Amino acid sequence: MTLISLSGVGISFGATELLKNVTFTVAARDRWGIIGRNGAGKTSLFRIMTGEMPPTVGNVARQPGLRHALLDQHRAFEGATTVWEAGAAAWKDVIALEKSIAEQAMQLGEMGEKVTEEFLEKFGRDQERFADLGGYTYHARVDAVLQGLGFDAEESKTRLVSSLSGGERGRVGLAAQLIAPADLLLLDEPTNHLDLDTTTWLQDWLREADETVIVVSHDRAFLDAICTHILHVEGRTSEWYKGNYSQFVPQRAERRLTRERELQKQIAYVKKEEEYIRRNLAGVNSFQAKGKRKRLERLPRLAPPPGDPAAMSLHFEPNERGGDQVIAIKDLRVEVPPDRVLVDGFTAVLRRNDFVALVGPNGAGKSTFIRTILGDLAPAGGESRIGSSITPAWFRQDLSDLPLRKSLMDAILDQRPLWSRGAVQNHLGAFGFSGDEVFREIGTLSGGERARMAMALITLSHANLLVFDEPTNHLDVENIEALEDALDEYEGTVLLVSHDRAFLREVATRVWAFEGSRLVDFDGSFVEWEESKLSKAQLAAKQEAAANEARKQAEKEKAKQNANKQADQHATQRAKKQAAAYAEAAVQRWEKRVNEIEVQLEDTDLYDGSPEGAQKAARLDQELAKARKELDAAMAAWAEAAD
Repeated sequence: MTLISLSGVGISFGATELLKNVTFTVAARDRWGIIGRNGAGKTSLFRIMTGEMPPTVGNVARQPGLRHALLDQHRAFEGATTVWEAGAAAWKDVIALEKSIAEQAMQLGEMGEKVTEEFLEKFGRDQERFADLGGYTYHARVDAVLQGLGFDAEESKTRLVSSLSGGERGRVGLAAQLIAPADLLLLDEPTNHLDLDTTTWLQDWLREADETVIVVSHDRAFLDAICTHILHVEGRTSEWYKGNYSQFVPQRAERRLTRERELQKQIAYVKKEEEYIRRNLAGVNSFQAKGKRKRLERLPRLAPPPGDPAAMSLHFEPNERGGDQVIAIKDLRVEVPPDRVLVDGFTAVLRRNDFVALVGPNGAGKSTFIRTILGDLAPAGGESRIGSSITPAWFRQDLSDLPLRKSLMDAILDQRPLWSRGAVQNHLGAFGFSGDEVFREIGTLSGGERARMAMALITLSHANLLVFDEPTNHLDVENIEALEDALDEYEGTVLLVSHDRAFLREVATRVWAFEGSRLVDFDGSFVEWEESKLSKAQLAAKQEAAANEARKQAEKEKAKQNANKQADQHATQRAKKQAAAYAEAAVQRWEKRVNEIEVQLEDTDLYDGSPEGAQKAARLDQELAKARKELDAAMAAWAEAAD
């Protein structure tokens, strides 16, 4: 079933053409990844699909009644006081109905016999509507998503939205989008600012979700994990491919190669025909030449494969080799007020040519740890020493060290005052800045442009220690791959923080991983660390499963013992009841016998003076004594059984 279809869509702003001839169809349960350079028009495609912006040309067909969820970039969470309310924002009508039903239930109890038929009908209709809208399931969905994105579900019911950091507000916004009742989820860079575990949770959630998903992302591992289709936006148009990112790459290369071959074949054909026309237009074969010329004029000319401007041209070249010990860390303790310990007792040596990935959940203190080992913050205990021949360069996550009031040109001249204008322009051109762009103030640049500018400055440092704190957050795939290639050729030491798993798998040869306030030094690549972590998780899961099974068996055994004990108790009770019943019957039987004998003894005929009467009376006296004795015994047994 088709949810949305774009056919020949084009987007223009005045005389500027952003996109042309965009055609693709999204079916139910599809997982589409949209990739392309920053500024290529990916977000504009989202606006086209939601109907927020009409296409300049082309058609957009949507399934009637299609519900979509798009992340609110402003993250205002209007009307929400707590984190839980912000996450459940799309369910506000259901929440209001739930409150109304609760109030009606209270009124129903107060009205008693005075309740009207009309009131009962409305109460029933509201309950049916509440069920139809998912009122009995949304609570669990809100809790599950908030928990998965790193918030405690119970605490979220009282935690104020105003207390959230920027990154936390982003995660709440993503939660609200995932929680909203929708047929189509439109996710714009959802993994930005998510840690590794949360990203894994998100991809698992999206794989199992009933909704159709369209995601703009530069996270290749994430695209690999969830996508069934890739839409590649480049050269002001787009092409779609079936499969995930890893499957897209060879398909794109093969498609480009085929088109280049077809183009070269056509160019050779046209050249051959034009040569024939030139030589024969005025000769004997003039008629054939004119015919060929008409056919050439009607021939649809193939266009070269679409292409975007080249990615950054990065090259990190250290001025000097540096010592083997780049940073020596001993018993390091890192704290932040008030008395929160981030790292305690960490000892390690960062060696030359190490490429260390510093990983851990958001808020673990990765950036603070970097500031401490680089000397920007004093440690709470222990020490961290940078080698005397080590020159560090630091790419900060917030890019706060960029001179925002200076132009790109002046920022480069501060580092290279003897460079000519042409040299500066050549250097900036390698990072995608051309023409008059070099005179723009850095403060006017977008996030991706600032990241490229920071890279342009770092390459001038000739540092033998590069520290990268989330370098891929604002870079598109092509520039991330350019950074990978540059680091592959770098002959220095690298310490990096990133949540881009594909990037870490390519680059990191060693891992420092946060486990609470403990920082673990894993002497192996990021891939090996992932495998080790997975093995530990699987072992823990097996141990937990075994413990659960043992607990279940113990509970079964205990239940069996209890059942047997209860059965024994019931059998004993039944036996006692039966004994009591038998004893009571014996009492009744002997009481009857005593009564019968006493009646016979009261017969006056027994005492007529005859020998037979005297003998019978004597015999009855003996039987009465025996019967009374048996009655006393039966009474005693009955009393004991009754107790």
